[in-house]
Amino acid sequence: MKRQIILLLIVFSFASKAQTPLSIADAITIALENNYGIIIAKGNQQVAEIQNNWGTAGRYPYINLSLGDDNSYNINETENYVTNRFSAGASVNWTIFDGYSVRINKTRLDELEQLSQNNTAIMVEGTIQSIILAYYDVLLQKEKLATFQEVLTLSEDRYKQMEDRKAYGAVVTYDVLQAQNAYLSDRSGYLLQEVAYKNSIRNLTYLMADKELVDYELTGVFEAIPEDYSLVDLEAQMFENNKTLQNQFVNQRLMENAIAAAKSNYLPALDFRGGATGSSTRLNFAEHDASWSNSANLYGNLTLSWNLYSGGNRKRAVQIAEIDTEIGLVKIDDMKHGLTNSLSNLFEFYLVRKELLDIAKENVKAAKLNLQISQEKFESGAINSFNFRDVQTFYLRASQAELEAIYYFIDAHTSMLRMTGVIVQEYE
Repeated sequence: MKRQIILLLIVFSFASKAQTPLSIADAITIALENNYGIIIAKGNQQVAEIQNNWGTAGRYPYINLSLGDDNSYNINETENYVTNRFSAGASVNWTIFDGYSVRINKTRLDELEQLSQNNTAIMVEGTIQSIILAYYDVLLQKEKLATFQEVLTLSEDRYKQMEDRKAYGAVVTYDVLQAQNAYLSDRSGYLLQEVAYKNSIRNLTYLMADKELVDYELTGVFEAIPEDYSLVDLEAQMFENNKTLQNQFVNQRLMENAIAAAKSNYLPALDFRGGATGSSTRLNFAEHDASWSNSANLYGNLTLSWNLYSGGNRKRAVQIAEIDTEIGLVKIDDMKHGLTNSLSNLFEFYLVRKELLDIAKENVKAAKLNLQISQEKFESGAINSFNFRDVQTFYLRASQAELEAIYYFIDAHTSMLRMTGVIVQEYE
């Protein structure tokens, strides 16, 4: 209860104005809306979506319209006249068949759009992980500040007691100086921790891309909630959801698409060129009436082209594309192996963090009880100031170790969720 009161006093001391409640879900929502990297990634994704259409792939014809108005004034020895020529035309250029390149290009555009979506998802996952860790880091620094305040309060009380005892002649100046040194040391630690707390808040607001400098009050609870996981299930989720691995699959399909594009160069191409042109010319003589002449032209042409030999360039292009595809398969195997190894290490680390968390909790319970007993003994004179200071220091370290164990457990848990690709679903 005493610790909770101290924590509330600390929060109140920072509240110079009305604070805005901020849950971890709110922090993630704000970051996903404002984060600079996500905005850029979403912009790139929109570009990929716009480019992914049959027109870009080359399915549709190109239609051009033209209008012209040419005027000239002619002067010669016999007579002068003005020429006005009006023209209009329309043309159609259409590649009817080009070795299935249109379909191949459209498939490539589909894969590039998927790749862009995965890149955005990777950025979102990284942002969520960063926000979670930054959010809990603020809570960690606030809890540490409460621990420093708790120890500082004990040191201040002890220092005042030593001064009172000295006034009655119960202790000497040496004892007072020892209490004063302990108090000043704890005061310095508190001030440094105060700076760390404020810096953690600034880091969180930066990750949220918050430019309005809102005074947030974090409503989250700084606690670790251990969950039981199966390494086999985690590995299955990772292979299914890991966005980096999914990107490698997309790259592999793009390599296979490159093989199809290289082979399509062996096929013929059929182009159509058609259109219509028309003109109307007026000759206006100075001594005669104006005369008109009109003309029109319609045309439509088919061109079949087939590159039978190009110095072996097409064959080499196919061979290179096939080798790149084989290299891509090796990269996928390498990535799967690496991810499996990293997940196994992270899973073991998660289990160790869970055990260390239990140990830290037991340690801080014992340290707190020892502090209470030692304080009673110190006040009764059963132990000296040096012994009591040692107990204080041990309690401070145990409390800090427990808080860090909670944070490191959250860190390991969050990293495992991101590697398995389920961090977005976990914090939706």
